[in-house]
Amino acid sequence: MPTTDHSLAEFGYRQELHRSLGRYASFAAGFSFISVLTTVFQFFAFGYAFGGPVFFWAWPAVLLGQLLVAACFAELAGRYPISGAVYQWSSRLSNVTFGWFAGWIMVIGQIVVVAAAALALQMVLPAIWSGFQLVGTDPAVTSTDGAANAAVLGVVLLVLTTLVNLVDNRVMSVVNRVGVTAEIIGAILIVVLLLTHSERSPGITFHTEGAASAGLLGALLVGSFTAAYVMIGFDSAGEMSEETHNPRRTAPRTILTALAAAGLLGGLIILGGLLAAPSLTDGHLGVDGLSYVLTSSLGDGVGKVLLADVVVAIAVATLAIQTAACRMLFSMARDGQLPFSARLARVNPRTGMPSAPAVVVGVLAAALLLLNFASPDAFLAIGTTCIVMLYLAYAMVTGPLLVRRVRGEFGSRGTDETGGRLFSLGRWGIPVNALALLYGLLMTVNLAWPRAAVYDPAGGHWYFQWFTVLFLAATVLTGAAYRAYRRTAEAPTPVPEPAVQEAAV
Repeated sequence: MPTTDHSLAEFGYRQELHRSLGRYASFAAGFSFISVLTTVFQFFAFGYAFGGPVFFWAWPAVLLGQLLVAACFAELAGRYPISGAVYQWSSRLSNVTFGWFAGWIMVIGQIVVVAAAALALQMVLPAIWSGFQLVGTDPAVTSTDGAANAAVLGVVLLVLTTLVNLVDNRVMSVVNRVGVTAEIIGAILIVVLLLTHSERSPGITFHTEGAASAGLLGALLVGSFTAAYVMIGFDSAGEMSEETHNPRRTAPRTILTALAAAGLLGGLIILGGLLAAPSLTDGHLGVDGLSYVLTSSLGDGVGKVLLADVVVAIAVATLAIQTAACRMLFSMARDGQLPFSARLARVNPRTGMPSAPAVVVGVLAAALLLLNFASPDAFLAIGTTCIVMLYLAYAMVTGPLLVRRVRGEFGSRGTDETGGRLFSLGRWGIPVNALALLYGLLMTVNLAWPRAAVYDPAGGHWYFQWFTVLFLAATVLTGAAYRAYRRTAEAPTPVPEPAVQEAAV
């Protein structure tokens, strides 16, 4: 049964989800969504192929920008400890319609992220054992065989994560915590081993040899995709607030620590990979990425053990992202804001889990994976689209928050569950918020820009070049159509004048 808790009463909600997560579990929710081992291994090859060694410097730039966003979110997590964080925050800072679109874009983006995370298995499993290449013979994600096999492996993983999301939130929490612990230990070992097997000095990070982009700026802009893809999802600690003990105190701290820890470890892994790679010019780094570095520099034995840890990280990341998407669907449905809201908002009293959202997210993410059968370019299209969706949804929170600050309507009042002051940026609120919004909007444009060399390198697939823009437009138009339909369906039917007169009589 759920723990008795009255923190939701002020927002008009009953405690239905089981409040059983402690501080480490809250940290794990944010860290496992980011999952440096999943995302760095998945996108390192892309970043290097387009940016060369200098793409490393996009990492600290993106980390700084996201820390600005995370600081704003930490304030909001303390004030509004509710599932459906981005949707709830945006709605309360602006209005219901604007907040609905923020939540709609966010949840669609989260579903795409689930699909993208599941695809990461292809970067690791065939490198451990060729038997995991179930389709064809070429494991490269840029090949037809590799893309199709990635979809097959991804669907299998989604079946497993959906089952865990149906069982019990305590089981989900245990899997998350064990997985995150294994990932942190594995990441530290990888960093230490790579740095102790260095073949060159850190000065190589100032070179652009082998970069496909034109010039230093182009290398950094496209190379930043890797960092942008990694450092999203830190808001998941706020997403799990209704299941966390003392969320007003816990969530703000775990949002920041999850991002900071992931940012530090991820940057060191990228640096270690560049320093330990047997060669920077033989073409392997831009195709096989870090899996190639581990197995070639550390030997098959050690390298494959560490890759097995990466598999655990990928599975836990997919689980955490799916859980976050489920909580967003649940929160919006609880407010009656989605089709089939009554079913999506139903919580199993035994497990404390909203079962229907888990199935919906799993099925839709699996459907997206089928795009990989159409073309290998779908891998990048799916990955970039999910980042753009989340960045835009984040901006739909930091934007209204900045307006409220400028109007003097967002103060540092309030205390957490222990009587301490809520996390607050104080007088730094406006500059930090303004920079967070500016960064988010600029990065959204950078990521969505339809570069043919990036999204359709082989040519002939204009829809992949414009996939992110088209997908975002379709998401907004579908949302607008649904809102219009709801307004029409809920509008009172005018009663003919004679009937009114008869009724009066």
